[in-house]
Amino acid sequence: MTVMTPAPIDQQEDEEMLVPDSDLTDNHQPMEVVAQSETANTVENQPIEDPPSSRFSWRIENFSRLNTKKHYSEVFVVGGYKWRILIFPKGNNVDHLSMYLDVADSASLPYGWSRYAQFSLAVLNQIHNKYSIRKDTQHQFNARESDWGFTSFMPLGELYDPCRGYLLNDTLIVEAEVVVRRIVDYWTYDSKKETGYVGLKNQGATCYMNSLLQTLYHIPYFRKAVYHMPTTENDMPSGSIPLALQSLFYKLQYSDSSVATKELTKSFGWDTYDSFMQHDVQELNRVLCEKLEDKMKGTVVEGTIQQLFEGHHMNYIECINVDYKSTRKESFYDLQLDVKGCHDVYASFDKYVEVERLEGDNKYHAEQYELQDAKKGVLFIDFPPVLQLQLKRFEYDFMRDTMVKINDRYEFPLQLDLDRDDGKYLSPEADRSVRNLYTLHSVLVHSGGVHGGHYYAFIRPTLSDQWYKFDDERVTKEDMKRVLEEQYGGEEELPQMNPGFNNTPFKFTKYSNAYMLVYIRESDKDKIICNVDEKDIAEHLRERLKKEQEEKEHKKKEKAEAHLYTIIKVARDDDLADQIGKDIYFDLVDHDKVRSFRVQKQMAFSVFKEEVAREFGIPVQFQHFWLWAKRQNHTYRPNRPLTPLEETQSVGTLREVSNKVHNAELKLFLEVELGLDLRPIAPPDKTKEDILLFFKHYDPEKEELRFVGRLFVKSGGKPIEILSKLNKMAGYAPDEGIDLYEEIKFEPSVMCEPIDKKITFRASQLEDGDILCFQKSLPVASSEQFRYPDVPSFLEYVHNRQVVHFRSLEKPKEDDFCLEMSRLYTYDDVVERVAQQLGLDDPSKIRLTSHNCYSQQPKPQPIKYRGVDHLSDMLVHYNQTSDILYYEVLDIPLPELQGLKTLKVAFHHATKDEVIIHTIRLPKQSTVGDVINDLKTKVELSHPDAELRLLEVFYHKIYKIFPPNEKIENINDQYWTLRAEEIPEEEKNLGPNDRLIHVYHFTKETAQNQMQILNFGEPFFLVIHEGETLAEIKVRIQKKLQVPDEEFAKWKFAFLSLGRPEYLQDSDIVSSRFQRRDVYGAWEQYLGLEHSDNAPKRAYATSQNRHTFEKPVKIYN
Repeated sequence: MTVMTPAPIDQQEDEEMLVPDSDLTDNHQPMEVVAQSETANTVENQPIEDPPSSRFSWRIENFSRLNTKKHYSEVFVVGGYKWRILIFPKGNNVDHLSMYLDVADSASLPYGWSRYAQFSLAVLNQIHNKYSIRKDTQHQFNARESDWGFTSFMPLGELYDPCRGYLLNDTLIVEAEVVVRRIVDYWTYDSKKETGYVGLKNQGATCYMNSLLQTLYHIPYFRKAVYHMPTTENDMPSGSIPLALQSLFYKLQYSDSSVATKELTKSFGWDTYDSFMQHDVQELNRVLCEKLEDKMKGTVVEGTIQQLFEGHHMNYIECINVDYKSTRKESFYDLQLDVKGCHDVYASFDKYVEVERLEGDNKYHAEQYELQDAKKGVLFIDFPPVLQLQLKRFEYDFMRDTMVKINDRYEFPLQLDLDRDDGKYLSPEADRSVRNLYTLHSVLVHSGGVHGGHYYAFIRPTLSDQWYKFDDERVTKEDMKRVLEEQYGGEEELPQMNPGFNNTPFKFTKYSNAYMLVYIRESDKDKIICNVDEKDIAEHLRERLKKEQEEKEHKKKEKAEAHLYTIIKVARDDDLADQIGKDIYFDLVDHDKVRSFRVQKQMAFSVFKEEVAREFGIPVQFQHFWLWAKRQNHTYRPNRPLTPLEETQSVGTLREVSNKVHNAELKLFLEVELGLDLRPIAPPDKTKEDILLFFKHYDPEKEELRFVGRLFVKSGGKPIEILSKLNKMAGYAPDEGIDLYEEIKFEPSVMCEPIDKKITFRASQLEDGDILCFQKSLPVASSEQFRYPDVPSFLEYVHNRQVVHFRSLEKPKEDDFCLEMSRLYTYDDVVERVAQQLGLDDPSKIRLTSHNCYSQQPKPQPIKYRGVDHLSDMLVHYNQTSDILYYEVLDIPLPELQGLKTLKVAFHHATKDEVIIHTIRLPKQSTVGDVINDLKTKVELSHPDAELRLLEVFYHKIYKIFPPNEKIENINDQYWTLRAEEIPEEEKNLGPNDRLIHVYHFTKETAQNQMQILNFGEPFFLVIHEGETLAEIKVRIQKKLQVPDEEFAKWKFAFLSLGRPEYLQDSDIVSSRFQRRDVYGAWEQYLGLEHSDNAPKRAYATSQNRHTFEKPVKIYN
């Protein structure tokens, strides 16, 4: 490992990030990268010293053999701080390599520490440096977030594929570049003060929405129309898209700090799960505009969306040899322009209107003229005042069966003339008097890769020369170069880092580039960039938002003045009676639900008593206050009355007496004695002998506990002396036999013990504030008819009861049924109740999975059979408790299944073109030979004596033939496909000079000016004989694959070693190529069949990731 000299951070691909707090490994909430390196400059143009930076390189040998979940690098120092890299070699509960930068000494740093760093993490490609994967971000590290990085850094499939070049000789090279910055840089910046505009808060991965909303807000005509949509004061923003958007726009216009979007996403009907998913911006734009268009119907602003964004084009087909033309007019709100193969916007428009010839096999059927040669194309009838251009940066790659991002250079002009070349984009019927000259208004940028990244927007709100960057909460002034030149994409050359070491300049792809452009037509400029002021905003909306603002200011003021005030919470008998048995069962009161008073600390307590008299109607002389105290057993009880001296002091002094811990609240119990007429009377003088006790009554028949009152008793007295009073409180006959219990504590477990009625209260160690529970004495026989016959059993039940929501693992978003259980239930109790609910005889066939409170999804690993002691263990997730469990019904008992290894094996039939997936379950100590024998009983063989073999196939290459004696316990079928097939007869009788070679299908692709080999289809083995020519081998391959002559004639054949093809002629002796043995792994030398991949995709995937969700954008309201 080496620490190299400082080097600039490459600005590379960002992706959605997760934060694994050091001891939280699968709870992370997705946090999004907010950052390119430029965002760390504070107040723009402020000269600051170069911050300390360093590059650290980490070689990890025997990488595939690492069997720890987490793996840390050595410690390195940057900016005087200790850092290290943390990786999860098999992914942090995802099928990607997870990688983070970690503060190495976070556990020993002083309280309140924080540090701010920009950094990039990279996995180097050891064959082609330009394919190295690098991602960068910035973060303020602190005790709660002491590591930060990328949970989905790169797919494990790509990482472990030896051909890709990331893992060479089982060694991985990871790099970190860290720049430590002063925290003041980022956090003191005031967008409103610096630019006059405010940003939008990011509530997950919603920066794509923020950039779009800022763009729409800065089209004043659009904003004005939104303000004019009819809404009423009775609407709620979270249930009304128009009101939520009005509210958001108003705050953007008048607020001094960044604005939240939660009300708006709620009005879309999105739950938080949706908000954390990065949607397609174009899709969101269309759906939002369609919704608004619909809500504007029948109002004064009907048609606004069409007036602003709608244009029309004409699709035509015109015959060449006869007089026949077919046309169809279509509207558009945005145009999708090709980036691939086009160097700028004009080239894309040229391609858009390109004429296609319909001839040969592709002739056009022109009604009465039948098949005719024709030309087909698109021309524009009219363009809208606001032209939205979506650049096709994301495309589906059919060869690789995946989405890819196109980072090619693509230019766009400040002024766009769509009348150019004598109006070549316009249809004959277009109105030529309209001048289609457009000015660039906004550039929406995506920085990152296809699986996520960061979005922000460059906008010039008034079309002046001053541009602004809207990056979530932060708005900065930007110059023209950054808006245009730097968002074109393409490649950038880095300055030499190690002169003499490698003289070829290092180029890297710019992953930050424009994906949407908004142009405004010059002739409509004044109408669209109009003035929007308060009179455009409905009165009720202004009132509502001013009220909101006032409340916010009031809270802010309260917060600022909090040190001058204290809160006094006063509990009374009525509160105890209202709460016990409904909201609470233990202790006496929930202090958050009693009357609270906010009073100045210097107020005399006597003045406060007058306020209480006004509030409760109890004269000052009849008020008697007690202080509450937290006992060592964590219960909270009235402890002692206030002394006359204390009542002369200020409220603030009292609060300090009552609270050793500096809490802003003073909690009091107001004792009021009532006379026979139920009016307040003077409280009795309390002596040292008097004890204040509180009483709860329990009814086992109704399973009901309630507060019935309190009494002063003499410490030398006995409970037997107050039984008649208790019976009166409960409404019983005076001589009813009752049992007494003391409620002692309830955390962590319930303690409730019987009281001997014949010994003194002092002997029972009772004191002020103690709670006695009582019930009718039950005869032994009748106690069995009640679920909870006595107070202790009822309190135990209440303390541990838990309603659990059960969901089927196949439908993890929907509750299936709910069961009330005890947290003390054992594993067996829980599965028995579930089996009973499902009508299942054998509870051991139930398998449960816990809930991840942070991702709101099932945990990746199910609960093992009797793997936890109690229900409470199943529901806990780090420091949070959930009430959700997922269940599956297995076909065999879980203990049996756990003793088995389950493998998915794809069986390839020898003669039929079919692949069948078999699930093989065998004891873990079984061998590959046992798998093959089990498979033979399940599959159709071409003849009874056929022998089978098991192969490891990955990315369309065969990596291994498993020896029959290999143990199956360590075989991983999560990333590789296991394939079983018959061993062909010719392979069993190999001659001394025969060779068994690998044959793979491939196609070529040029990416970033470099040729790449992409394998596809099913790989296979072939026997070649010494002296055999390619022509002879081709005959056998064609027969084996049953390819028609016409198709086979197009195929090319090549010898490939380490990914480089040497094309073969029919006369070449193939065996002479396969002599070298000095390559890493047999799969690196193969006979390649080059042809296009037009086979349908297989229905099974290489990765069996248990929980993946992708949803299209939906706005539900």
